[in-house]
Amino acid sequence: MMATRAQQRTDRAEPVKSGEQGRDFEFTSADFTRIRELIHRSAGISLSDHKRDMAYSRLARRLRACGLDSFKQYLDQLETENDPAEWEAFTNALTTNLTAFFREAHHFPILADFVPRRAQPVSVWCSAASTGEEPYSIAMTLIEALGETGARQATVLATDIDTQVLAKAEAGMYQFDQVKHLSPERLKRFFLKGTGAHAGMVKVRPQVRAMVRFEQLNLTDRDYQLRTQFDAIFCRNVMIYFDKPTQAQVLGRFEPLMKSGGLLFAGHSENFTYVTQAFKLRGQTVYELTRDAAAARTPARTAETAGSASASGVTV
Repeated sequence: MMATRAQQRTDRAEPVKSGEQGRDFEFTSADFTRIRELIHRSAGISLSDHKRDMAYSRLARRLRACGLDSFKQYLDQLETENDPAEWEAFTNALTTNLTAFFREAHHFPILADFVPRRAQPVSVWCSAASTGEEPYSIAMTLIEALGETGARQATVLATDIDTQVLAKAEAGMYQFDQVKHLSPERLKRFFLKGTGAHAGMVKVRPQVRAMVRFEQLNLTDRDYQLRTQFDAIFCRNVMIYFDKPTQAQVLGRFEPLMKSGGLLFAGHSENFTYVTQAFKLRGQTVYELTRDAAAARTPARTAETAGSASASGVTV
């Protein structure tokens, strides 16, 4: 919503906050409020108050790239021209990504024990893939648990809202520092060592890369456009930033996409016990789809889940 002139005058009269001196662009409370409204509307992300400096620094780069002089100009142009590429850049700029290979390591032995007992082929969805460390860790776990031949039929869907991190994930190249904590056996089995211009880098081996399919997806979308079911869904360190109604909506969309008895892996600070009855806690931040929920599915329920409106959501 556009700020009124009175609001703009009030904003300009605000005392300069800590960290705002020496900025290239004026950045008012009205600007930040508008950014919060736009990113919430487009991606379900709710920026908290303490992210004001982050929003400035990341979007100031877009102003420079677009040759604009003010945040108002940029936001006006964003809404008026409705350029999909710039909306994508706007969303990417405000998305925070933090990941590592085999992060929250206790989940992977559980996955390794689970998948051999499932009907083959196994499918896993990593719903917040970031730069690829998590989906590749899942693929490596499937190879270790099922063997090279068994894992060849397994699939890992890796999605994220941020197209820039997905591009890095698809390339599958990392600094050696990012994998140095892995065992020598895993390094040798799953990575190629860079030479020449790529010295100090590693690349996931083709058999690991071939198991993973990368796609852009926003968890607050009404319809994920997924027409398959998964044995396990990894949704870690994302749902903690959603309010309870939004968590319930997302979990409701997960239900028809999971096979009976499927596992949902959550982040270390996430608890869905009081959000839904469809998943029961099985272990440390691991939930199992209840039989009642699986049996209760109907085409009408699936359509309702897919079409339900997205709600307010992520706090970054």
